[in-house]
Amino acid sequence: MEWLERMNRAIDYIEENLTGDIELSEAARMACCSSYHFQRMFSFITDVTLAEYIRRRRLTLAALELQHSGVAKVIDVALKYGYDSPVSFARAFHALHGITPAMARQDGIVLKAYPRLSFLITIRGADAMNYRIETKESFEVFGIEGIFRTDGGGEAPQTPAKLWEQSHANGDVKQLEVRAGVLPSFVSQDIYPVNAVCSYRKTGTDTFPYMLCAFKEGGSNTDGYTTVTIPAYTWAIFPSEPHQWEQFGETIETLYRRFYTEWLPTAGYEQVDGVEFEMNGTKNGLNYIELWFAVRKI
Repeated sequence: MEWLERMNRAIDYIEENLTGDIELSEAARMACCSSYHFQRMFSFITDVTLAEYIRRRRLTLAALELQHSGVAKVIDVALKYGYDSPVSFARAFHALHGITPAMARQDGIVLKAYPRLSFLITIRGADAMNYRIETKESFEVFGIEGIFRTDGGGEAPQTPAKLWEQSHANGDVKQLEVRAGVLPSFVSQDIYPVNAVCSYRKTGTDTFPYMLCAFKEGGSNTDGYTTVTIPAYTWAIFPSEPHQWEQFGETIETLYRRFYTEWLPTAGYEQVDGVEFEMNGTKNGLNYIELWFAVRKI
């Protein structure tokens, strides 16, 4: 329940500031997580990005104001809801509502309304969700690090997926695999040598670190790579069902969504600083995923 209260406090803050500046770091603070983690969690839970939710809410309120006020000028409404010119406002308004702002005043005109979100516990079906809780001592990983913006901007590669794509194409993943050495005993020996870790250190309000990594063990060659120490944590580990490679995207997205929407709100745990591992392996000729979330009891 505490998790739901935090998320709803963050939404309260956003709603109270739709006509002003919204500091995503402040919303994240109310949700007790990093800006990146809050935006990512929001997207998995709602199927819409936080930026898109804010845009929809502002344009919903702007349409209501134009419709119910016969005197409000379009330029004033545009400025009130964060648009610096009537042109940019009209473009965004038309993209959402399919009409110009001036047409919103007409009787019988059809407008779209996106209501305020509220986070509630929803009773879902009886599908089992396999997981295990494991406490692990501190260990080290090393690999290819990228610092990414939460809005997906910046220089290429702009996203973790692009980093994977680039690193496979230029042979960096294969080279890291050669340098990895043996897998440690505390992970399944079906796991691939190269995996990924996310949000293991602070990099800024609107950025996050993501590393294609290998475990540092006897025989590892870490020369030229970034090395990171992962503190001792309790981990909630969620394995996927075996799947074909082309089902990877759907499978990992489903795991993340179920963690955030089904397990986390009711399990009595909270995520620690957003630290996550994405592990990939193979069994009986099929791929599988394990998502590791650093957690602590509430």
